[in-house]
Amino acid sequence: MIEYDYKNDEIANIINNMIIYAASKRASDIHFDPCEKGLKVRLRIDGVLQDHTIVPLAYQKNLTTRIKLISGMNITESRLPQDGAIKDVINGIDLDMRVSSLNTNLGEKIVIRILDYSKSAEGLNSLGLTEKNLEKLKKMIEVPNGIILVTGATGTGKSTTVYTMLQHLNKEDTNIITVEDPIEMNIEGINQVQVNSEIGLTFGRVLRSILRQDPNIILIGEIRDSETAQIAVRASITGHLVFSTIHTNNSLSTIERLLDMDVERYLLSSALTGIISQKLARRLCPHCRKLRPTTPYEKIVFKEILGKDVNEINDVNGHCDNCRNGYYGRIAIHEVLMLNDEIRNAINDKDLPREKLKELVYTKDVTTMLQDGLEKVLEGITTFEEIYKNVAIDNELDNKYSEDAMTSSSNFKLESITNGSSFTNSTLSYQEEDGSKPVIKKQPTPTITPIQKPITSTPKIASIKPEIKPQKDTLELI
Repeated sequence: MIEYDYKNDEIANIINNMIIYAASKRASDIHFDPCEKGLKVRLRIDGVLQDHTIVPLAYQKNLTTRIKLISGMNITESRLPQDGAIKDVINGIDLDMRVSSLNTNLGEKIVIRILDYSKSAEGLNSLGLTEKNLEKLKKMIEVPNGIILVTGATGTGKSTTVYTMLQHLNKEDTNIITVEDPIEMNIEGINQVQVNSEIGLTFGRVLRSILRQDPNIILIGEIRDSETAQIAVRASITGHLVFSTIHTNNSLSTIERLLDMDVERYLLSSALTGIISQKLARRLCPHCRKLRPTTPYEKIVFKEILGKDVNEINDVNGHCDNCRNGYYGRIAIHEVLMLNDEIRNAINDKDLPREKLKELVYTKDVTTMLQDGLEKVLEGITTFEEIYKNVAIDNELDNKYSEDAMTSSSNFKLESITNGSSFTNSTLSYQEEDGSKPVIKKQPTPTITPIQKPITSTPKIASIKPEIKPQKDTLELI
C-alpha cells in the first residue's frame, strides 16, 4: 500500500501520480471503490487486481470530482452512469484513458482503463501468433473483400489485434474508414468516425453513409445487434474488406451468433473470410521460472490433446525483482479459422446438425485455443494453471472420451491429483488397470428401479439415508 500526502499535496498532483505509477507497473485499469473509510484504490496488473492505497473519506468527493472534470463528465450529475476520456503523454508514451463512473450505495465508483496501443505499431509478429496461425492471418487480410472477425471477452486484446492489422494495411493507395464507439486510438492516414447515439448517429446510419465514401477497408468497432451484423456482412460482399469484433468464445459460437442475429445463411457463407478468437493468459517470468514434473492428469491432457508425452513443464517459482508472483505481462492464446468451401456449404445448409458443423470447423487445419495454450506451456511462455483457468479443458476431454466412455468396461476415473504441485484439480483422479490405455468415464446417473409388485394400498415410505461420499478439496488456483 502506498500513502499519499493529502494534507499538503494538491488532489490534481495525487491523481497524476496514481496514473503515472499505474502506467509504470503496466496496469490496465485503476479502480476507485467507495467504502466506509473512503476510496479503496486498486490496480489491475496482468489481469489481477491488487490494493494500491486508501483515499480518506474527507478527500473522496474532491478526488472523484477532479477525475470527472478532466475526463469531460458532468460533475453535477452523480446519480447516472457516465463515460469520459483522458488523453495524456506519460513517460514519453501516448496513453488514451477511458473513464467510467457508476453510483453505488456508498458513493461513486470510478474506473480508469489505460489503453496502451504501442504494440499495434510493432507489426503482426508482436501478436503472439504461432507460425501456422500467423500464416493464415496474413492470407486472410490479403483477400480483397470479405469480413474478418476478432472475437473474445471484454479485455482480451481484440482492439489491439484489429489495430495491428489496420496498421499493416494502412498504405497510400488504400482508403480505410472506421466506425467506433469510442475511438480508442488515433491512427494517421485512417478516417475514424465516432458514433453518437444521442443525436441518432448509430452504427447502422454511419455504415450506410461510409459505403458512399469509396472505402477499400472498413472497421466496425463492434457488432452489437442484428442491424449492424447484417449491414457489415452486406458491405463485405460488395467489394469491401470489413473488420469487426464480437463477444463470442470461439469460431463455432461466432457462426451460431451471427445466424441468431438473422444474418442470411447464403450471405454469411459467401462473406465470412475468417475468425480470430483469443484470450489472454499471464506470461511466465523468464527470470525465475522453474521446471517441475508433470502430474498424471497433465500427462493425460498433453497426450490426448497434443499427442505428446510430457514429463516436465515450467511453473512459477515465487517471484523476483522482475515480476509479480512469478508472472510478467500477458500473452494471447488464439484460435484462427480460415473458411473453406466445405464450411461455407455447411453454413448454407440449414438442416445440418451442429455436431456436423463442429466436425467441419475443427479439423486438423485448425489449432484450437486449448492446443495453442498447451503449446505455449511447453515453450515455457505460460503455465498449465493459466490455461486451465482460461480454457475448458475438462469439456474437451469429455468430448474426446465420450464414445470410449460409453463402450468401455474400465472403471478408470479421474479424481484429485496433486503430485507435489501447487496446481490441484478436484474433479479428476488417476487409476490405470492392466496397463491399458486410460479412459475417462463419467459417474453414471443413479436410477430408481420401479417396484414390480402391484401396490394395493397406500405405501409407507421408509426414510432413506443416501450414502454420501466425502468430496475432494475444491479447485484452488494459486
